[in-house]
Amino acid sequence: MGLDVKWAQDWLRLSAKAMAEHRVELIELDRAIGDSDHGENMDRGFQAVLQKLDETPPETPGAALKAAAMALMSKVGGAAGPLYGTAYLRAATSLGDAVDVDTDALVAALVAARDGVVARGKAELGDKTMIDAWTPAVEAASKAASSGAEPEAVLEAAAEAAEAGAKAADPLVARKGRASYLGERSAGHRDPGAASTALLLRAAAEAAAGSSGGTGAGAG
Repeated sequence: MGLDVKWAQDWLRLSAKAMAEHRVELIELDRAIGDSDHGENMDRGFQAVLQKLDETPPETPGAALKAAAMALMSKVGGAAGPLYGTAYLRAATSLGDAVDVDTDALVAALVAARDGVVARGKAELGDKTMIDAWTPAVEAASKAASSGAEPEAVLEAAAEAAEAGAKAADPLVARKGRASYLGERSAGHRDPGAASTALLLRAAAEAAAGSSGGTGAGAG
């Protein structure tokens, strides 16, 4: 059995919860190598997502992600709004009008989301951006799916890989975004976009685990 609109809504609601809970942490990460607004922007953006879900409850997973994309693009400042908005919009387009998301459709949506971020931000693996969380996540999801994993296990693999990828990028020197202006001084800091990506993918896994009757895992 695949993932339905309840999963998509749960994912977005858990994402909003994560952004609120980790707002200060994301602000501090961004203060070190950015302009200090990532946590505030992401929290505000996902509060707007919640409002949109409540105003017009979506009927499909794709509709839920499209609603999130529109809210984030309109409410989140800086680079994060366009990047995450594009990610959710590409994922929504990939899912189309399907009411049930199977493993193949899920992986395709994750790939589309990552590719959307790449197209918008022109970053690649190793640039010390959110791509350092997205790409390992997509690769892990694809590997899990190819081994026959169910959607919730695919998302758990993606979340774990995103968390590991964000951490692995800490020693790197930023080559894209505001952090790149710092040069060598950016090394040793966690990229805030990679951190928020890991939180969002962990929320997706928790939502899937809840949908299948599991307990989920804590946000790392």
